[in-house]
Amino acid sequence: MAKNALSTRRVEGIGEGSLAATFARLLQLASEAVVAFDGAGRVLLANDQATSLLPHREAEGLAGADVRTLFPPAGSTDPEAPFSVDALPFPVDGTPTVVTMASHAGEAMRLRVRCDRVQAAGETYVAVALPAESQSLEERQGERDLDDLRRANKRLAGALRIVLDTLDSRDVATLFSRVLEEITQTMDADATIVYLAESDGFHLRGISKSLEGARVPHFMAYGKSVETLATRAGHALRLRVKPPQPQELRQGKIRVSEVVDEETREILRIRRSLLPPFASFFAVPVWFGGHVIAIIEVGWSRPRPLDTDDARLLDSVAHYLSVQLMGAFSTMRQQRAERLNQRGSELREELLDASEGDEDLASRAEQAFAQAAEELDAVYVRLEQNVHQSVLVAELPVTGMRAVPIDLDAAEEGHVEDDVAVVPVLAGTDVYDVLRDLGEPCVGALVDAGKLAGERRCCLVLRPDGAEPLDAGELAFLGTLAGDVRDIFLGEERREKDKRISQALQTGMRNVLQHVDGLTAQGIYSSATESAFVGGDFYDLIRLPGRRACVIMGDVSGKGVEAASVSAAVKTALGAYSWEGLAPARMVRSLNEFLLGFSRIETFATLFVGIVDLAAATLTYCSAGHPPAVLVRAGTRQMDLLDVQSGVVGAFHDMEYRDGVATLCEGDILFLYTDGTTEARSPSGAFFGEDGLRDMVSAETAGDFDGLLDRCLARLDDFTGRNLNDDVSMVAVRFDELG
Repeated sequence: MAKNALSTRRVEGIGEGSLAATFARLLQLASEAVVAFDGAGRVLLANDQATSLLPHREAEGLAGADVRTLFPPAGSTDPEAPFSVDALPFPVDGTPTVVTMASHAGEAMRLRVRCDRVQAAGETYVAVALPAESQSLEERQGERDLDDLRRANKRLAGALRIVLDTLDSRDVATLFSRVLEEITQTMDADATIVYLAESDGFHLRGISKSLEGARVPHFMAYGKSVETLATRAGHALRLRVKPPQPQELRQGKIRVSEVVDEETREILRIRRSLLPPFASFFAVPVWFGGHVIAIIEVGWSRPRPLDTDDARLLDSVAHYLSVQLMGAFSTMRQQRAERLNQRGSELREELLDASEGDEDLASRAEQAFAQAAEELDAVYVRLEQNVHQSVLVAELPVTGMRAVPIDLDAAEEGHVEDDVAVVPVLAGTDVYDVLRDLGEPCVGALVDAGKLAGERRCCLVLRPDGAEPLDAGELAFLGTLAGDVRDIFLGEERREKDKRISQALQTGMRNVLQHVDGLTAQGIYSSATESAFVGGDFYDLIRLPGRRACVIMGDVSGKGVEAASVSAAVKTALGAYSWEGLAPARMVRSLNEFLLGFSRIETFATLFVGIVDLAAATLTYCSAGHPPAVLVRAGTRQMDLLDVQSGVVGAFHDMEYRDGVATLCEGDILFLYTDGTTEARSPSGAFFGEDGLRDMVSAETAGDFDGLLDRCLARLDDFTGRNLNDDVSMVAVRFDELG
């Protein structure tokens, strides 16, 4: 069996040979007179209370007697006549009936009788009788019925409160705090826990107040806990944790517990660290779109019977909550992403301040990684490279300075972007095994910013064993920080390089689209400055290795030759960045620092930078304050706006830039333009606007691709009376050969 895998075994049930004996023993424990008889009226079983209460002639007990001798039918009935349940003085549908008959002493006796057919081999009935004058059992039954009614009303009222309180709610705090308390109160439970599904397993996302400070598993990997059983069953499970055996207690720490499935009687062996602090609990799967998106655990600290009706009620609540949880889950992810983005910006600003002041940048970078680890509820462990012995050493939180078995080159294979690597540290890796055996935190990530200032800058960000792994957003947060550290360390060198690029290549003012196999492209420029052939608008198409290309369009503030000189420098710098293999957002971020560091330039620009991967049929882009590009779909002529937006370039150091991704199909047309297009005015002062742009693109892309932009410019000239207020540039790219 695989290590840590979930194991089960079947408990032996009551065998057929012992069934009669077991049933007879149960009858003796009952305080009422109980008689079981078959379809022929023959008594099969009877308890002592029936023998003492019911009149009979058999000296050796009631077994084998005709039930009609115990409960004489009304009127005269031939005892030799065939037996019929319809002739009995009470119904056999479970309805209570008062029957008058003679006692052992021959006196009239009133009995309260209930009889019903039971599921057994053949035709079998069970009758329960007690003196009608004895109200104690009836009263107790009435009290039980009343308690059941009250309990059912409480369950229904609690479920209704959950529905009403969370209707259309997207507030994560509401769903992960108040709802848990509502479920706990509704079920008369001790506590409630909720886990949400991620790509690697179920992550703890909420506990009721009574569990604050208690040991609750933070993460359940797929296939190793009760989530597997709940998913396989498809409904709420009734589970009971068996207490440890004396020999287990004598052996010391208990690592595995046995859990009984009350429905199937299976015994499940589960790691104790993956179980909630309950003795009895429901494990309720929450389904959405054919997948389990959450597990709700409702439990009690002491063993208790769990009702199937309660399990059904929890399934109903989970069915309702699925949509609410999905919405809240998305909101929670968005809030977490925003928080990490904000924290990343703050750390980057602190690093920039350190680089511009007298503070030691290396020490400040270490502090930034330590603060990032704290944000992720993890610890920061700095790694130092001993180049002479080819090992990495670390000051571990528990055991101190140790050599750590990490081969950086092997670990980073497939995880490196822009010379920065973030590699998850998960169960099964050598690093995890070594750290776990030392009792150290062992789940997290290896972060490597590369060699900077003559030293390898790498570290570990770790959580304790059993904690949830870092998710994709958290890994990206660490990667962005590592990239910022690298950029700032290399900032002075990069700025000097960018200055040389700007000064040496300002002559590249002409907008020329290179030929790229698999693409057909055309561009057009019209200056608002009379008799000018250059200005602040620029565009480019650059052929890159590996069936890739970079398409650029930008608009620098200002007009004429002054703006064109900046445009040429910006365009050339972007071309150089594209050959370095940078992602669009990273290209724009580098350009932003270049413009801000180049003191002779006091301007800003809007940009669209896209990397076309013809083999993968994708367009990765960064739109920095630029009007959204339009992607016209082949066949349907549908127009999609590429509207993932970032801030302008060259204005502020702390501007954030994001990448967007679009999937391409053959025949699709990418339409780029500057804001001079939509801001063009008619002689009456009306703007051409986005509506005019959509109408123009829709109409003209329906015709031949050749001459597309000439026709668009002619439309603008007709609209403005050939009087543009701003430069106009347009580029159209058709994707001919993909895949």
